[in-house]
Amino acid sequence: MAAAVGVNLLLTIAQIIGGIVSGSLAMIADALHNFSDAASLIIAFWARKIARRPADDTMTFGYARAEIVAALINLTTLIVVGFYLIYEAVMRFFAPEPVTGWLVMVIAGVALVIDLITAALTYSMAKNSVNIRAAFMHNLADAMGSVAVILAGALIWAFGWNWVDPLMTLLIAGYILWMAWSEIGGVVRILMLGTPPQMAPETVLATAEEVDGVDSLHHAHLWSMDEHDAALQAHLVVKSGAWARADAIKQEVKMRLSEVHGLTHVTLEMECATHICSGVKRIGH
Repeated sequence: MAAAVGVNLLLTIAQIIGGIVSGSLAMIADALHNFSDAASLIIAFWARKIARRPADDTMTFGYARAEIVAALINLTTLIVVGFYLIYEAVMRFFAPEPVTGWLVMVIAGVALVIDLITAALTYSMAKNSVNIRAAFMHNLADAMGSVAVILAGALIWAFGWNWVDPLMTLLIAGYILWMAWSEIGGVVRILMLGTPPQMAPETVLATAEEVDGVDSLHHAHLWSMDEHDAALQAHLVVKSGAWARADAIKQEVKMRLSEVHGLTHVTLEMECATHICSGVKRIGH
């Protein structure tokens, strides 16, 4: 990974120089994205290291959300880069500059090889981590950008169509924004303590209420602790006459929630149906 970061930084410098010499805005756009690739890898793996720390008296839930914060930083950076490239491309349409097509193709070809190698290094981990997936998306988007730059260089070299350069820049920017937008909603949902997308709170509560001796649940909070784990906190009302089995009922509810919904972090406050608290909502306060 250190080698991948180093190579991406060197490639960024080469692309900026090549973009200035050739006059290609698309090349410079690809260089900026390459720089964000290197930064995203550094942030992603730094966050992954922090996330492995055990819980302590400062972070009682642990540090797993460090990866979510890193993903938000990387995705936000992608969005900023995308809008900046759109601005630069639009300006280039109004003030076109000559572009050296063959130089653009050579440098972009080298960039494409490096982008694909870097993406391959992060592919396997990207499947199970939104943090690494954000870094992988940086690399994948940059590989697509290199392909677009090669195509632009070929068209400029063959036909002299300089307008293709800002057009390809707009396409690169659009692709970057589309990829970032598709991921950032899930990241924000976790940070806002949203319910896991695959779990409906009413379905989870209904599963608990199927257990013999359970009257109802209320004051329920269901949220994503990180990308893979969810938690439930609720008041569980035991039916009248079943209070003697309260502990067994609680354990049965936890077992069912684990089996059906994969919920292993469940906190239940027990109440008797004859002393149920009033004025509370079924979900939330």
